[in-house]
Amino acid sequence: MHDFDFQQRFFDHLKTLIPSHKSLVHEISDLLNISLDSAYRRIRGEKVINLNEIRKICEYFQLSLDQLLNLNTKAILFHGKLNDSGPNRFQVWLEDMLLQLEMVNRYTDKHVYFLLKDIPPFYHFYHPELAAFKFFFWMKSILHYEELKDQAFNPSIHRYPNLYHLGLQIAKLYNLIPCTEIWNPDNIQTTLRQIELYEEMGNIGRPEDAKLLYQQVLEMIEHIEKQAELGVKFEMYGQPSEDSGSFRLLTNQFILGDNTFMAELDGQRITYLNHSVIYFLGSFDPNLNDTMFKSLNNLIKKSTLISSVGEKERHRFFRSMKSQIGDKLKRLETIL
Repeated sequence: MHDFDFQQRFFDHLKTLIPSHKSLVHEISDLLNISLDSAYRRIRGEKVINLNEIRKICEYFQLSLDQLLNLNTKAILFHGKLNDSGPNRFQVWLEDMLLQLEMVNRYTDKHVYFLLKDIPPFYHFYHPELAAFKFFFWMKSILHYEELKDQAFNPSIHRYPNLYHLGLQIAKLYNLIPCTEIWNPDNIQTTLRQIELYEEMGNIGRPEDAKLLYQQVLEMIEHIEKQAELGVKFEMYGQPSEDSGSFRLLTNQFILGDNTFMAELDGQRITYLNHSVIYFLGSFDPNLNDTMFKSLNNLIKKSTLISSVGEKERHRFFRSMKSQIGDKLKRLETIL
């Protein structure tokens, strides 16, 4: 491949990776610390970019040179955070989630898709006690915080105000982004099992605390049902606004998702794959994304739309989940 051909392809690809409101020439100028004229000459192919400049650009845009050079290695480049075992690793995880949603929201034409195994974490963040329980569970049982090893959950002690504030920011930002979520009736089971398992292990000290968590899960489901009815997302106890993102909810009785998160951003696609329970790796690889979106569209065709329309199916779907929560509350009534 000639230098000019490569350089032209290189910058043409870069143009697809930046939001429409940003300028590639300004991005390159700032990144390489060169003048706008020098940036223009590189983009037009009048000046050859050197290996050090290519390295800086690839690191910044998280690019794979394989696909640009047609090396055909079949390798797929991913980027993302891993568990670093640091003392603030859970807060870092929340901060990264917020940054990813801020990135998505910066685009003009945006839509996210969620193929769900669990209820999206964002919806748990409205209730302080339910959010605190999820934070506690993730830190104790997933990230293995040593200081929580012998502790039981107590909502009056484990409140985590900094984490709760981050969670609310995340939930509010997610509400601004148009989305399609594909649910299965078993999505509710993850949170219910976490609460029940902690009850059985003595990690929830008082039955009344477990009852409060189940009641808040019920309120969360009722809120999501209201969003589905109206076809938009909004804050719990609030009302939709002109900034509310559209909410398309589909159900699939046969497929339990894997928490794959995908987005279309000003014509560009990105796929986030779930790993290590709570972490995600993202890829801009066009071959991967074309394959993933083709699979997604096939799944959508075989799913039932229950937001805005399909009142009967919507009522049946949410009634099933509310019944599962009701069974947990009835069991606790015999204890309290």
